[in-house]
Amino acid sequence: MSTLYVVSTPIGNLDDLTPRAAAALAGADRVLAEDTRRTSILLRHIGARTPMVALHEHNEASRVERVTRWLDAGETLALVSDAGTPLVSDPGSRLVGAVVEAGHEVVPVPGASAVLAALVASALPADRFAFLGFMPRRGGDRAATLARIADSAETTVVFESPERLETLLVDLAARCGEGRPAAVARELTKVHETVRRGTLAELLGYYQVEPARGEVTVVVSPAPPVTDDDRLGEARSEARRLLDEGTKPSRAAREVARRTGLSRNRAYELVQLLQDEG
Repeated sequence: MSTLYVVSTPIGNLDDLTPRAAAALAGADRVLAEDTRRTSILLRHIGARTPMVALHEHNEASRVERVTRWLDAGETLALVSDAGTPLVSDPGSRLVGAVVEAGHEVVPVPGASAVLAALVASALPADRFAFLGFMPRRGGDRAATLARIADSAETTVVFESPERLETLLVDLAARCGEGRPAAVARELTKVHETVRRGTLAELLGYYQVEPARGEVTVVVSPAPPVTDDDRLGEARSEARRLLDEGTKPSRAAREVARRTGLSRNRAYELVQLLQDEG
């Protein structure tokens, strides 16, 4: 059984490479790199001459058989992405699955992560969070992701390009409310690192004047808890809409309960009351 090390690498500052990660890269027979040009800088930094093989989203499927052959032959391999932790919005999932299926060991070497760095610097709750990767650009996937962020009971972290940050803040403010707390982390660990905190409206106002540059991570606070008054108001509006559309009371009550979380009996009482009011 051979070993594939999944090695986290710096997201900007080369000094963030851990001694264990440096040892794994220097001691491997080959480094599987998303971008060999960028990884060569890292290897020179630690004085390693490990041979590199390109493994990225366009060739990962075709590389799997070759990689498993190297492991079958007893080689030790290290997988790295351009920056941060491999597989987190980066290639490697297919490869790791195949390596495990082939009976070899996969060993993580933890280190830098833009997700965690942005989360802990955001001053937002970090005990529970969801990372959703890069924001979908358009269509149903984007709408569903925005809805998930808006309704989330936990802090949400997403990646976005600087060119699309303003559009994302506009969409988030519209879906989550302009007053929702958030943070935009830019160029983490690099010379021009900034973490700007505020409401979505405040962040939008800033970046409309000062367009973002560099790599961007956005952190959005959890949705405020829904009170009984909020739920009852939503249920009343939903029940009235359904009745006005001609929905039968029993079905309207079921729909109101399903969509608002109100109990079935309470929803039926509400529907009956609205029906009596006309």
